[in-house]
Amino acid sequence: MSRVCSICGKGQTSGNNVSHSNRKTRRAFKANVQKVTYKADGKVESGYVCARCLKSDKVERV
Repeated sequence: MSRVCSICGKGQTSGNNVSHSNRKTRRAFKANVQKVTYKADGKVESGYVCARCLKSDKVERV
């Protein structure tokens, strides 16, 4: 599944796991995207939308 929001473009970002002894290893922060059917530009589309866009009513769910 491609974890990229089709509305705002939010996707995966990277950072570090930091252990108790302060060792650092790379990790991924994945976007919270849900597969939804929504209305955009007067037509019904289906795609992945992040939780933030759903909560802020940037899309109208069908």
